[in-house]
Amino acid sequence: QEDAELEAVCPAKYVLILCNSIGTPLDSKYIDIDPMFVTLTKTHVIAASKDVFYLWQYRVAKKLTALEINQVTKTKKEGRERFYHIDSNPSGASDSCTHPSKSFTPTRDPICSITATDKTLIVARESGSVLTYSLPNVSLIQKFSLNNRAFHLSLNCNSSRLAVIDISGVMTLLDLEARSVTDDGSQVGAGDPSRFERKDVWDMKWANDNPDLFAMMEKTRMYVFRNLDPEEPIQTSGYICSFEDLEIKSVLLDEIMKDPERPNKDNLINFEIRSLRDSRALIEKVGIEDASQFIEDNPHPRLWRLLAEAALQKLDLKTAEEAFVHCKDYPGILFVKRLGNLQSEPMKQAEVAAYFGRFEEAERMYLDMDRRDLAINLRIKLGDWFKVLQLLKSGSGAGDDALLQQAYIGIGDYFSDRQKWVDALQYYLQGRHHEKLAECYYMLEDYGGLEKLTSDLPENNKLLPAIGQMFTNVGMCEQAVSAYLKCNQPKAAVDTCVHLNQWNRAVELARTHNMKEIKSLLSKYASHLLENNKTLEAVELYRKAHHFLDAAKLMFKIAEEGKKKSQPLKVKKLYVLAAQLVENFHEKVKTSQQSKVKGGKSEATYAIAGLLEEDATSSDNRIIDNAWRGAEAYHFFLLAQRQLYSGQTENAVRTALHLREYEDIIPAVEIYSLLALCSAASRAFGTCSKAFIKLESLESLSLEQRQLYEDLALEIFMKHPPRDNRVVREDSAEGSEGKVPTCIVTGVPIREHQFWMCSVCKHCALEREISRYSYCPLCHSPAV
Repeated sequence: QEDAELEAVCPAKYVLILCNSIGTPLDSKYIDIDPMFVTLTKTHVIAASKDVFYLWQYRVAKKLTALEINQVTKTKKEGRERFYHIDSNPSGASDSCTHPSKSFTPTRDPICSITATDKTLIVARESGSVLTYSLPNVSLIQKFSLNNRAFHLSLNCNSSRLAVIDISGVMTLLDLEARSVTDDGSQVGAGDPSRFERKDVWDMKWANDNPDLFAMMEKTRMYVFRNLDPEEPIQTSGYICSFEDLEIKSVLLDEIMKDPERPNKDNLINFEIRSLRDSRALIEKVGIEDASQFIEDNPHPRLWRLLAEAALQKLDLKTAEEAFVHCKDYPGILFVKRLGNLQSEPMKQAEVAAYFGRFEEAERMYLDMDRRDLAINLRIKLGDWFKVLQLLKSGSGAGDDALLQQAYIGIGDYFSDRQKWVDALQYYLQGRHHEKLAECYYMLEDYGGLEKLTSDLPENNKLLPAIGQMFTNVGMCEQAVSAYLKCNQPKAAVDTCVHLNQWNRAVELARTHNMKEIKSLLSKYASHLLENNKTLEAVELYRKAHHFLDAAKLMFKIAEEGKKKSQPLKVKKLYVLAAQLVENFHEKVKTSQQSKVKGGKSEATYAIAGLLEEDATSSDNRIIDNAWRGAEAYHFFLLAQRQLYSGQTENAVRTALHLREYEDIIPAVEIYSLLALCSAASRAFGTCSKAFIKLESLESLSLEQRQLYEDLALEIFMKHPPRDNRVVREDSAEGSEGKVPTCIVTGVPIREHQFWMCSVCKHCALEREISRYSYCPLCHSPAV
């Protein structure tokens, strides 16, 4: 808990990023110390500031799962990250600290350089003392003293010698292991400096494979030392990158830094040391036997490999095999064995040419021996399918059809790897590789070709599901369904229709293949949409699936919720849409009855059967019977206001009086407020007084609101007596034959025998009034 609090208060300021050889980050760690000195081994990263050194035991997550990688990042408490103060004397036990800023204090003898191998860590201090620690359990094992402050430290490959370059450029060697007797017969103990000393040294590097071999830079010359004996110097100013296999890789950093954005490969130089140059010269000028003797006297895997290659060139298989054995090259040994089983000398020469990468020469030798098959096999191993195709077509005999098809596919793969899909398509067509063809069509967006491929494939082909998924990804429902049905996967076809919101097709497929889960799936998806407040999407879902009554219920719910916060025109539109969904439900029931009943039945029979089915299937008859009631209410509510503002005050009063029938839809306070306003504007104060009496008696209003209405009524009727100046005739909606319709254009009852009726909403209007409209004023369908 204290560590967590410390991290929160003092966040890490520095980061160590572990990269591979091409610069790709593999892992990183945040630390609190300033990493002034950093070194790397095969298992550890060591960073040091002036006072503290830090060990990070890293792991390269090549085959770890995401969970394991997450666990690796939380292993600080397990000891993978450790801090040590330079003044402490660790013994290898758990005596490290996880947070240096918590307990470490500055030292009087700071760190000036570090180096490490897999088993040893060397730390130099400004006083000249050198501390040796063992790895991976950090324990102090030795202390040495130098005459000057160290600037650069380097350990050889077996950690037996330490090279030290001090701040004045003097390089010395320090023996870390006790040697019994030196060349002059004197005893040398661990930590004693050797007699080796060089001045003006600014860089050095031990060989990775020989503890007695190192290279150093002295001014502008490079020296190579073997057992402290120098070779002739090489004139160069490069920094030494690596020393391995008797080759030194050097880089001209000064030249690169002149234009660091555009480095040149010419600034990377390889140097061969003298033994490698001498061995090559002996092989070329003297012969293999003398060179073999020289290499036995100066053994090195690189020299043996050089001898093996030279012996192969001259087909000296015995010497080549011995050399491969010395350099532990098992594939080379097998190659020599295979050469020994060949009888033809030209065949051996061709195999050797191929081994050394001279493929054109090897191919020419095979063709000269009339072994076109071997030339083709060589090109197949190299993946050169263009040459394979050329060789197959150039032969006099008929080519192997399977091999020719393989060559076409190989060339297609070559172009597809380079995203050249048009070229790849041509070769895949010739190779008849359906899977790759489908990929090409998909990448080229040639869905016509993909559809043709689907029709050409036989039924139940294993590629059809993948093609169906391709069509699904781009939203082509019918093509995807065809592919899935052709491979006998109706469930996948239905899932595709659901995914693409083609619910009509999904229901049709489910019915065709007797699938019962479509209704449950539909309800689950609708519930998911409703939980995410996507009610309109759920309405569209039900509508496309022909579940019109469920869609209508949701639309009525949206309209009810929209009364409080939406404009009346928008609420009317919502009610109209809900009512039209109910009409669609009626039409669906009627159509289903016509498909069930056969024979010479009349329309009345269909209608009665449809009504009976509606009563049997519907659990909410109120919605079906009064589908247009909400739309009517808001239509007349808007009509009254339009009439009021256009000066048709008497008509506005009549329409407002008609609104009293819709108190269950529109709040009564809005209806009677509108009626009071219209009647006051029409100077029908008797009607206005009745409206105010109703407003003052509404229980839905608070006492304060009622008092406001009373005050306003008192103010009005003190000036105007509560009687109608004009005769406002409340036209009764009841006629001699029952309820008479109301004109949706004017809001007055229709007492004429001839009138217009909408074919959709079944509402009426006076013919002289509707003649000015192209659409029904209520449902907005064309007025025909």
